[in-house]
Amino acid sequence: MNASRMAALVLIVAGVLGLVYGSFSYTKETHETKIGPIELSVKEKETVNIPVWAGIGAIVVGGVLLVLGSKKG
Repeated sequence: MNASRMAALVLIVAGVLGLVYGSFSYTKETHETKIGPIELSVKEKETVNIPVWAGIGAIVVGGVLLVLGSKKG
């Protein structure tokens, strides 16, 4: 499997996952303080929304790469 086919499949899978889930969240540590033996940390949960057009665009670009890659090889 060549690189263009692999990239096409990754884009298609990422586009489908983006459409199905619509967003993902992660936790980041923003502040950390040490006061003697006491340690305090603040963790914030961030959510990233994936636009529908980005998911569809990834699927389309992946499909085009897949078709063009199969014609050349």
